[in-house]
Amino acid sequence: MGSITRDAAVASSHPLKIFDAAKRQDRFLYACAPMVRYSKLAFRQTVHKYGVDLCWTPMILAKEFNRNQFARDSDFTINTSGVQPPTIVQFGANDPQELARASSLIAPFVSGVDLNCGCPQSWACAETLGAALMNERERVRDMVVETRQYLERDGWGVKMEEDMHSPKGRSVSVKIRVHDDLRRTMDFLDTVIGHPQNRLVDWVTIHPRTRHTPSTTPIRTEALEILTEKYSRTLPILLSGDVFDLATLPIRSTIPDLATLTVKEDPQDTPATKQQPKPSNTNLSGFMSARGLLANPALFAGHSSCPWETLETFMCNVARCPLPLKLVVHHVQEMCAPGMGGDKSALLNKKERAKLVEFTNMADLIDFLDEKIEEYTGQKGGMRRDL
Repeated sequence: MGSITRDAAVASSHPLKIFDAAKRQDRFLYACAPMVRYSKLAFRQTVHKYGVDLCWTPMILAKEFNRNQFARDSDFTINTSGVQPPTIVQFGANDPQELARASSLIAPFVSGVDLNCGCPQSWACAETLGAALMNERERVRDMVVETRQYLERDGWGVKMEEDMHSPKGRSVSVKIRVHDDLRRTMDFLDTVIGHPQNRLVDWVTIHPRTRHTPSTTPIRTEALEILTEKYSRTLPILLSGDVFDLATLPIRSTIPDLATLTVKEDPQDTPATKQQPKPSNTNLSGFMSARGLLANPALFAGHSSCPWETLETFMCNVARCPLPLKLVVHHVQEMCAPGMGGDKSALLNKKERAKLVEFTNMADLIDFLDEKIEEYTGQKGGMRRDL
């Protein structure tokens, strides 16, 4: 494990190469969303083991990252000796030079950089970050252009498909929300994508809610359909939002007889053999999940709820890539509670989950979880055995 002060760069797979591989297999690309505090290295390693193709870091403020070594060490951690999932670093920025400089600093250690144009939190919007940038399309275009120029100047391949097989190829992307008036979103995308034959971004992630729409309100599927129909032939598009269950993905197919994409499951099907919708029947390239993965890191492996083995995997990753105890407890609470999908089974009952906050050290937490694993599964000493 190391920070970006290490000399050795981390081997990288170009994201467009991963998109292309998924397309050739006629399957969706699966992504772990940037989550404040939560999408740290140990969690990224866990979801990658269970089917996630691309992992996003939590949003990092580019200005602080450029100026402060402590911010660089605390905000971004990589594994220099073990599994390093294909990683996209997401920056919060509102200045072309700040984003470009931060991108150049981090380029040796990630597969690509992503600009946050979707965070709805009031503090971010007050600083013209996140979703506030949806009203600053020229500024976003300038940030993307300058970032590509900086990366190319420093020897990184930013020519998209032309460089996707190069070990120095890097991607530049944006994650957006939508406007109440969808014509404004189209104006934004037209500006930020640029000419279809010489586009400025590798792909776009669309969260089809507005800046003011609460997460409890369903995503605007009609807006998603309009945008994907217009732009999917130009570049890959990921959907972020309400991705909780592979059996009930929040999209519709372009094939009439698959209009609802509600997958009927055979009771004898296993997660690996369940029928899933195909990208060739939609205008989407893949799905990004936040809350769904937080509750069930094995979501994209086809599990309807979090298995005990996934919780064990996470705890073993934490032992190698430490996280603060309170953060680990929160992750464990999420994994042990009923999930966000249709399956509401839980690893621990409500009383057992409440006990988790009482632990003051990692050893006691591990002992408690080991006891519960033995009680519920009959497997003795699982975590202690693996650590």
